[in-house]
Amino acid sequence: MAVITRRTDWAALAEIAVPILLIVIVAISYLVLTRMGAPGAPLTPQTVALLIVANLVPALAMMVMVARRLAIRRAARSDVGGKGRMHVRLVAFFSLLAAVPILLVVIFASLLFQSGVQFWFSDQSQTVLASSERVAQIYETEHRTRIVLDVRTMGSDVVQRINDYGIDSESFRTAFIYQTAGRQLTETAILTVDPDGIVRSHHVEVNFDNRPLASRFPASVLRSMRAGEVRFASTPDRVEAVVRLDPQALVFVYGARAVDPNAIAQVRQAQRAASAYQSTLENTRKLQVRFNAVLILVSMLIVALAIWVALTLADRLVRPIGQLVNAARRITAGDLSARVPPSPDRDEVGTLGNAFNRMTGRLEEQTGALITANAQLDSRRAFIEAVLSGVTAGVISVDDDHVVRLINSSAEALLKTGRKSPVGQKLKALAPELDHQLTSEEREDVVQLSSSGEPRTLAVKTVKVKGGHVLTFDDITEQLLDQRRAAWSDVARRIAHEIKNPLTPIQLAAERLQRRYGKEISDDPATFERLTGTIVRQVGDLRRMVDEFSSFARMPKPNFAEESLNEIARQALFLHEVAHPDIAFSLDAPDPALRLVCDRRLLGQALTNILKNGVEAIQQKHEEAKGRKKKAADRIAMTIRQLRSRVSIEIADTGIGLPAERGRLTEPYMTTRAKGTGLGLAIVKKIVEEHFGQVEFADLPGGGSIVRLVFDTQMLAQLAGGEPGNLEPISDSD
Repeated sequence: MAVITRRTDWAALAEIAVPILLIVIVAISYLVLTRMGAPGAPLTPQTVALLIVANLVPALAMMVMVARRLAIRRAARSDVGGKGRMHVRLVAFFSLLAAVPILLVVIFASLLFQSGVQFWFSDQSQTVLASSERVAQIYETEHRTRIVLDVRTMGSDVVQRINDYGIDSESFRTAFIYQTAGRQLTETAILTVDPDGIVRSHHVEVNFDNRPLASRFPASVLRSMRAGEVRFASTPDRVEAVVRLDPQALVFVYGARAVDPNAIAQVRQAQRAASAYQSTLENTRKLQVRFNAVLILVSMLIVALAIWVALTLADRLVRPIGQLVNAARRITAGDLSARVPPSPDRDEVGTLGNAFNRMTGRLEEQTGALITANAQLDSRRAFIEAVLSGVTAGVISVDDDHVVRLINSSAEALLKTGRKSPVGQKLKALAPELDHQLTSEEREDVVQLSSSGEPRTLAVKTVKVKGGHVLTFDDITEQLLDQRRAAWSDVARRIAHEIKNPLTPIQLAAERLQRRYGKEISDDPATFERLTGTIVRQVGDLRRMVDEFSSFARMPKPNFAEESLNEIARQALFLHEVAHPDIAFSLDAPDPALRLVCDRRLLGQALTNILKNGVEAIQQKHEEAKGRKKKAADRIAMTIRQLRSRVSIEIADTGIGLPAERGRLTEPYMTTRAKGTGLGLAIVKKIVEEHFGQVEFADLPGGGSIVRLVFDTQMLAQLAGGEPGNLEPISDSD
């Protein structure tokens, strides 16, 4: 049951079930009120109490559900947030505290009211009221019957006396007075109606109170009466009647008798009471419904007031807690100046707020001290990093597990770590050669490092520190290359000097043998011709080799002038286009052309050497691909681009591609071909360096290689006396 309770959202189920239950109960209550018993008959106290409980309980429950929703929303809008459990609990507590006694009081009041209704509408009460009404009716009927009988009898006697004495005789007058006294009438009169419709009293009348007897009955009423007909009327102190004497003449006898006004008032009051009692008896059920509806409405208003008090109290209790939560969040976000407003009440919440303010003040002081210390550490660290970043040597700090803790930019560039920081990685994953150096006994050594397939030579120094090691290393690859170039330049100069001297007499002697003895040899002249031709060709090859040695050893000093870069590129391409028509050559250059300060002859030689290497790379690819299908057309593309103060010349070929040790391509006598001297790219590098440029190598996507020459136009412009960045576009005609 506990698991089911935790996993089931009873509140959501109740929010659906309670309104449905209330609607059903209201419908049942309506049927009970309209169909049970007689329509006007009162319900039993037990039935009414049951209906009140059945309707009030779900109504109060629905109010609590609505209040719960309001509490959750108010809590969500507060600084505390969440589901508002305190709001919900307070609403539930106050609702229960108000609903239970109210429900008991409503039931007690309803039972008390129903008991009173049963008493007042019991058979005994109805008998008393009915008896009093009948007594009043008997009293009124008796006086009415007597006055009507007396006036009718007196009318008969008056008619006889008029016939005997005449209406104006004294005897008739005396007889009329005797008639009045004998019948105990207090007022009598002979009334007539004129043709004009005016009621007049004859001189024969008895009127001790001097009332206008002629106006007691309207003329219209008198005219409508038949002969012998009696009309009755009553006042608070009299009963009166009138009778018509003659069918042709409008002559009437009026008589009245005084009665006790209190008796008449009691009669009227008894009649009204009986009528009101009967009306109330017929509407007893409506009264019950109204009374109990008022009870339910008042109960719901009281519970609503209790809920409002609960919400207000919850807001007041949660407000300081919300201030604490808000201040805590600000402190979590780093704002240590957050404080809660001081509470004027010296209660527990106020004490908590004051303690919180003291704690945050202390934290702010301590954090300020820490920030100051960290700022000093950051300043020192920034200084060290600035020093390390300015050092050309690579520096790596590792811990005892050989995990990188610190590395400067020079080390990242030498190891080619990429954009991802190598801090936290194993040194073995970055550079196994350096990791091996940590376990070596040698603290200083020269290490061959293969970074991205390009070998580099590093001079490494290892220092043991607390918690790890510090490695410092310099890239001495270029230094070794320079030493090798210098050595090879000296060797080339000596070789060229020693070989060049005997080449000329050998060539001259071979050519003279061909001319002098070629026609005289009769025995196998073809062999003689072939041998002397071989000597001449080999001497020519040796001479060209010696010329390359001489060019490398004695590179002439550049003569800088402003030249058309497009024209130099076209001339270099033209020589190879004629010699190799099976290869597609292309030039992509800006129009108008760019002018560059350079040595036209040397830059053309460099481009020619690169193009020659591209042609040989394509030919080597074909030699290695004998018997296999040719995939794409051979091509060599040259592209000239300008970017700000730099100009790049990019030559791409679809040849065999670059070797793994591409860093050694510019070393003297470094070649990948059997008949190559290894001096072509060395001469190119030397020419580019004389122009303060750089040589870069890259792989061509899909197969092949890219050689890129990059020149600083501002530096070259200064060599010709021009302004920095002086690059003027020219037309091809120039």
